[in-house]
Amino acid sequence: MSIMYHKMNIAGLDRALPLCPLNDELMIAGFVIFGDPELTTACAKELLGKAPEYDYIITAEAKGIPLAHEMARIAGNQKYLVARKYPKLYMTGVFEAELRSITTDKVQKLYLDTADAELMRGKKILIVDDVVSLGESLAAVEHLVKMAGGEVVGKMFILAEGNACKRDDITYLESLPLFDKNGNQI
Repeated sequence: MSIMYHKMNIAGLDRALPLCPLNDELMIAGFVIFGDPELTTACAKELLGKAPEYDYIITAEAKGIPLAHEMARIAGNQKYLVARKYPKLYMTGVFEAELRSITTDKVQKLYLDTADAELMRGKKILIVDDVVSLGESLAAVEHLVKMAGGEVVGKMFILAEGNACKRDDITYLESLPLFDKNGNQI
């Protein structure tokens, strides 16, 4: 079977995203910014131009990390925070939140170092990630920010997939459709 692609322009750059089966009836366009610094930088600049005032950026591990890094670098090498998929030995303690992602078949948890949580207390926090779909990762990160005493001032994504583009509480650069098993947009 040959691979089908969805072509789109993101932050002024043309990309072809491979269609990946999610189940027997539904496919998603695979969007990965790992290894694409040109796209990462272009998206970071566009999102920063739309960002509200904030103190720290946070993202969920893993695909949002290059975006958070580049946004923080462009904004003046500010520290950014990462909600990790697993607690690490170097963490001083952990906050945790559960989630179920559209691209993962089991319940996952996100963990935040208590030292990072302390930095967020009373601060304006900007949540960023590559794609929002069902919003489960977003909800888990929001929960971690609130547990830490931070204030979510913005939720920004490169792409909003499927019905996520109808949300009025997020900012994103482009809509990403879902596809039927034949590769037709739905």
